[in-house]
Amino acid sequence: MNGRHALRWALLAVFVAGIAALFWYARPAPGNAPKPSRPVSPAVPATPSSPPPAVAENADPASGGESHLADDLNAPAGTIRRDLEILNELFGTWQTNFPREGNPVGENAEITASLAGANSLKFAFISPRHRAINRQGELCDRWGTPFRFHQISGQAMEIRSAGPDRKFGTADDARWIPPQ
Repeated sequence: MNGRHALRWALLAVFVAGIAALFWYARPAPGNAPKPSRPVSPAVPATPSSPPPAVAENADPASGGESHLADDLNAPAGTIRRDLEILNELFGTWQTNFPREGNPVGENAEITASLAGANSLKFAFISPRHRAINRQGELCDRWGTPFRFHQISGQAMEIRSAGPDRKFGTADDARWIPPQ
């Protein structure tokens, strides 16, 4: 009987390993995962966004350990909606790497400094020389106005742009409101 039990356990282990392998290979590749929708203001309609990748997937050893997640932020061919998505992805990646800390905190310049490498990992989620960072060290929208960051919770950050008129509180403002 012991030989039969051992054989059954071995077959069960092979079966479980096969099922696990099937699920592993059937999962979506990074960047191709189903994208959750995120509610935003009418100025920036919700669009799918992929889950943030981990730092290691975005780091280029030749770049001194900087991420390339923000390369398209404020790109001439981009849109404010895409810029807000990129910032949300940066915050999501931050949270993946600092799960106990939640979002970076402080005013725009302090948050930007944390994202640009002033963190315990000394990792730049965005280059400190990025075109979206002004001389005061603040992340700015494509029209040069510093973004406003409002931490809703440790895991949720509202992001606001003043829009093309560069005035907050007008109809052309754009904002990213994370799901509640």
